[in-house]
Amino acid sequence: MGSGGAAAAAAAAPLRKEKQRSAAGRWPEVEDGVVPATAKRHVRRAWRCGVNVVLAAFVMVVPPMVILLDARGAGAPAVWISSVNAFRRGDGSILQWPSAAAAAARDKLLGGLLADGLDDGSCHSRYQSAMYRRNAGREPSPHLVSKLRRHEELQRRCGPGTAAYSDAVERLRSGKSGGIVSPSPEAECRYLVSISYRGLGNRILAAASAFLYAMLTDRVLLVDPSNEMDELFCEPFPGATWLLPPGFPLANYTSFSVETAESYGNMVKNKVITTDAGDAAPTTAQLPAFAYIHLDHTSTVEDKFFFCDEDQRAIRNIPWLVMRTDSYIVPGLFLVTGFQDELDSLFPETDAVFHHLGRYLFHPTNHVWGLVTRYYDAYLATAQQRVGIQVRVFGAQPESPKLLDQITTCTQKEKLLPEVIAAGEPPVVDVALANSKSKAVLVTSLKSWYYEKMKSMYWEHATATGEAVSVHQPSHEEYQRFGARSHDGKAWAEIYLLSLSDALVTSGWSTFGYVAQGLAGLTPWVMHKPANDTAAAAGDDPPCRRDVSMEPCFHAPPFYDCRLKRGADTGKMVPHVRHCDDVQWGLKLVRRG
Repeated sequence: MGSGGAAAAAAAAPLRKEKQRSAAGRWPEVEDGVVPATAKRHVRRAWRCGVNVVLAAFVMVVPPMVILLDARGAGAPAVWISSVNAFRRGDGSILQWPSAAAAAARDKLLGGLLADGLDDGSCHSRYQSAMYRRNAGREPSPHLVSKLRRHEELQRRCGPGTAAYSDAVERLRSGKSGGIVSPSPEAECRYLVSISYRGLGNRILAAASAFLYAMLTDRVLLVDPSNEMDELFCEPFPGATWLLPPGFPLANYTSFSVETAESYGNMVKNKVITTDAGDAAPTTAQLPAFAYIHLDHTSTVEDKFFFCDEDQRAIRNIPWLVMRTDSYIVPGLFLVTGFQDELDSLFPETDAVFHHLGRYLFHPTNHVWGLVTRYYDAYLATAQQRVGIQVRVFGAQPESPKLLDQITTCTQKEKLLPEVIAAGEPPVVDVALANSKSKAVLVTSLKSWYYEKMKSMYWEHATATGEAVSVHQPSHEEYQRFGARSHDGKAWAEIYLLSLSDALVTSGWSTFGYVAQGLAGLTPWVMHKPANDTAAAAGDDPPCRRDVSMEPCFHAPPFYDCRLKRGADTGKMVPHVRHCDDVQWGLKLVRRG
């Protein structure tokens, strides 16, 4: 070892034994300067990637740094230091280390978002997911962390299996109004049941929306377990369940619709509930035993009074709410002035609401996590950059050359993927150098045609930059199968794999893409839905645009000024709630200016 390397080694001694696990493999145990074979393999791998190292004497993993002590002769740096996940080559350029260096220092609790102490064996993904992400994500606010811990306590105190829950169910079964009349509603137990229906993306966004509303109003969240909600997602609350148990008194609750007499909109329309008393909430005698909140795409103007303050005052003491939505209603909650102070404290970064809610709530079960990790390790782990492309085909034409052109033009114009050169043309770069760069493209689509075309393009033609591009698609189910167990498991695995990308291209209108971008913490490039069933982007329109935020779009928002009691453009009421680019009448949250 050169003198510089010896000095560094001496300064580092005595070495502390460390063991770190990554998505790409296992870091070695290092103790007393002994070099395990696994350490040498990591260094040889770095050398193959172009690091100016022949063989390091040993590797120290000292979070958040990784130090390689060089065993070469004179004339080269003796100590290599990585700040989390980057190594500096001899020529000064940076090499991204695609394995455990980044994961070693990451907080498995996501900055306090997750509670510690849950059984890792029953849900591997909860504490392992951070090791698979290069993007560490946004930090949750201290107020959000505190609020989550309080809500977990509420779920334990009032949820299924408690005396409070049994009492509440009996009162609901008897049809008694049982309105909450305590001067301190937080001391009572109230409930929100979220109906699970439609596609997986819709169900995830609906559950996240219901959870935020439950937190804001101190209600226990119970999710309808149908449509494999219990088989796709781990339980999010320590020591409590979020699944509605069998025997719920409202036996036909999953069939509730816009015409249900107990819907809040219908009860307001029919004067069963009145909000004309100003700030005064309805008396106990006026309260029904439950209210059905209908907020899917068929909701009426009266249903959307849900987003008005005086209506929230009427709703807050109803013991049981049953909510149906197929959309992300969170932007609507930001329009309720009574919620705004609390929301501002919970989410100072207003463009990261679903990012936090999604990472807290949705952890793949062990079976789905196995699908994710096996595919990741086999095809994505070693790539220097991962590009996710989510292709949602609308209309009757599943194989559209125009859409394929939109995909390739978008990714190449935005420098996400390299252009290709004609056969026989010389490369414009030093291929020997460029071949050390690799990109893995993950395509998710019901159809395999787009993946096959992209794979053939990058196999049959060299790239203009000399980069190696591999294209992968985990599955192609051909058409959407609502509620099919195998289909939904693969869909959830593919959403999660997309969320592990370094850059994302998504299809407008797609809840599948919304969920992936939110979990990833990435603002995507969005390919907008064609103007009709046969045309992709037309005229001079760009093939894709960078979205204004990573937040999902609320497709069916209210258009009503609750204070003036008239129609209004709700995309202009709150600075950080604006119209979506992909669904022009929709609402989405953006970063507060």
